[in-house]
This record gives sequence, C-alpha cells and structure tokens, in this order.
Amino acid sequence: MAFVGTINSDVHFRNRIINGDMRIDQRAAGANSKPIGDGYDGMVDRYRTVFTGSSKFTIGQNLDSISTLPSGFINCMGIKPSGNAVSSSDYNTIFQKIEGTNVDDLGWGTANAKTITLSFWVRSSNTGTFGGAITNNAFNRSYPFTYTINTANNWEYETITIPGDTTGTWLSNNSTGMTVVWSLGTGSTYSGTANTWAASNFYSATSATNIMGNSTNTWYLTGVQLEPGSTATPFEHRPFGMELQLCQRYYCKTYNLSVVAGTADGSGSIGGSGTGNLYRPIVNWAYPVQMRATPTITFYSPQTGTIGKARDDNSGADLDATSYRTGTSGTRWYPVATPASGNDIFAQLVASIEL
Repeated sequence: MAFVGTINSDVHFRNRIINGDMRIDQRAAGANSKPIGDGYDGMVDRYRTVFTGSSKFTIGQNLDSISTLPSGFINCMGIKPSGNAVSSSDYNTIFQKIEGTNVDDLGWGTANAKTITLSFWVRSSNTGTFGGAITNNAFNRSYPFTYTINTANNWEYETITIPGDTTGTWLSNNSTGMTVVWSLGTGSTYSGTANTWAASNFYSATSATNIMGNSTNTWYLTGVQLEPGSTATPFEHRPFGMELQLCQRYYCKTYNLSVVAGTADGSGSIGGSGTGNLYRPIVNWAYPVQMRATPTITFYSPQTGTIGKARDDNSGADLDATSYRTGTSGTRWYPVATPASGNDIFAQLVASIEL
C-alpha cells in the first residue's frame, strides 16, 4: 500500500521523491508529448511542467530513444524546447511537488529544521551553470540553487545540500509540503541569489543557463533523490510495484499500465448489466490505493475512447456516465440513460488528485 504519514528515514524511504528513476509513466506510456500548458499531461508520474506561454517543450520518457543512461538506470525524462526567447518575466520549469505528510519530519518552519540533500543525474546538450529551487506551498519562501554541467551530452551526477528553513510556513498535511524545481530558462523576475533563503517566489538562480532558445537543445533527468542530511547516499531503488502504488495515490486508471487514457481499448474496463424498469447498473471501482484526497473521475468509452462516455456493448452506442459517492478509496458510477434490460455497460475510468 502507498505510504502515508511520518517517515522514519532510518528504516525506509530515505528518498522523498516519488518516481525518481522515471520508471512510471501512466499518462504517456513512453510516448513523447507536447504539453499545451502547466500541468501533468504527458509527463512521467509525479512531475509537472510549469511555464509561461504554451507548447514550449517536447517531453517524453527516454526522449528520442536515448540509449545511454547512468549505470543502474533504464529510464529518464527528456525535454527538448521548441525554441523560444526568454523574457524577464518568463519561467520554464519542471516541478515535483512533495506531499506534506512525506516531509513533515524535516521540521521546516521551526528552529529544528533539518538539512536536506538533493541529488540527481542530468545530461544536456548545453554546458554551464544551471538553476533550480526549493519552494513552499505558498511560493513565498524559496531557496535558489545551482549545479554545473561540464561536458555536453554526458551524464553528470549533481548534489545540492540545502539548509532547513527555520521560518516560513511549510505544510505537513496532504497538501504540498515542498516543491523541487528545475529551471530550463527563467527570467530575472523569478531568479534570485543562489544558496540563500528568500521570502520570494524564485524558480532559479540568477544568470543560470537557458536552453529554451534552440529547438535542437536537450535536457535529461533521472536518479532524483531528496533525503535528510548533508550527504547524498546511493539512489534508493524501490520495487516497481511499490513505486507504482506511490504514484497511484495521485493518479490511477482502469486501463492497463501501458495504455494511454482515451485509447479505444476494453482491457481492464469495468461495468455491469442493465435490468430495465428504470434501473441502471451501478458499478463500484475500488482504487488500487487510498488516494491523497477525493479525486476527479473521468470516463472514457472502451470502444471509441470518447471522453465522458461509457459503452453499451449490446446497442453499440456510447452513453453519458456519471460518478457519485466518490471518496479516497473508491467511487460508484452509472450511465445517465437507462439501458435496455440485459445490456452490458462498460467504461474506462481515471481518478486524479495531483498536488
């Protein structure tokens, strides 16, 4: 089951990042995508884009079928910009938001705030000093950091040690406790002095490298780990099933793992039979794990992939569907129109409650 609550880092879960090795890709199933705007669409699990403008990147698990990876890793997240200038008020970033229940032991916002270390493997077509930041949920406390890529198109291991913030508000509930930001091109408005806590919303360090201006540039990331202490330890490889469940706390689907939501595919779909006389089939879906909070439910027709629809297999028609009594452990759903008695009604469902 997914982990929820205070972490004993001496025993398990040194790494507070989920899907740090980029293995889980429920939304895109390994395909490249071009996110239209901020959000999780097309991203490997638990990572999101946050940027000004629209359609600024092509993103994918193992983008461009990259075959060279650091030892011990078989996946990465790759990004290729579309070739856009960066103004002073622009930002182009990758986030991972960490749930407060998974960092509450760090004591940030108190006199006992613990030091953390962020480590990761990165590769880029560009060299130079790159930027990122740690921020709180309100984006009024941030710690810009830098890391250096010395050789183009070569995997390099980076470690950044960050002193715990003794001020500010850092949530310890099921909202965002902490956000890790990697900048790919951020203007001066959202850039601050490196290695210093600020009462501002900074996504990068001042004068960090910008890769956004050339569509042939690339940037790859894997092996991300955030842990208490001032020393980076070897990457914590968790079992695939465990990592998947950690991701499913925020996003899960009835589709097979390798099938993108919205595909015309009946494998894994759930449903029931109509009984006529105004009675509709009521179908229960128990999620794989307890979700972070009550999720949004989205339907897809298994036959056509049409969003918002279930499928009447007997009549060959897509039907509107609705969910009710949705909670953190499951939901119930039924077709809006009453199907004929004995007709089989099926749907694919997605539940999402990202940070």
